[in-house]
Amino acid sequence: MLNLKFENNLIPVIVQDEKSSEVLMMAYANEEAVRLTQETGFAHYYSRSRKKLWKKGEESGHFQRVSKILTDCDEDCLIYAVEQTGAACHTGYRSCFYRTLDGAVVGTKVFDPEKVYGKK
Repeated sequence: MLNLKFENNLIPVIVQDEKSSEVLMMAYANEEAVRLTQETGFAHYYSRSRKKLWKKGEESGHFQRVSKILTDCDEDCLIYAVEQTGAACHTGYRSCFYRTLDGAVVGTKVFDPEKVYGKK
């Protein structure tokens, strides 16, 4: 695994649709999450708020099959190229980047989060 530079044991991960290159989300991974992603072919991350490892889609069923992992020239950021099942965003949108700075919604809503996650 090259010489990846983890800051506070984490590395940022940009997630892109493998076909369109649309940016779907940004998350963090620790070394174990990167290893599990490589081994299983499914995206794994580290939740800073919950302080635990998680597999994308484990609750929602909206998995990310990883086709390629790229690192930048400094080896301090990753890109996961993925085949996204359903939506990437927990709010129900295909991408987490669904709003402009003035609040206009420009993304596509794919599911109702209350039906998937309940009232969390």
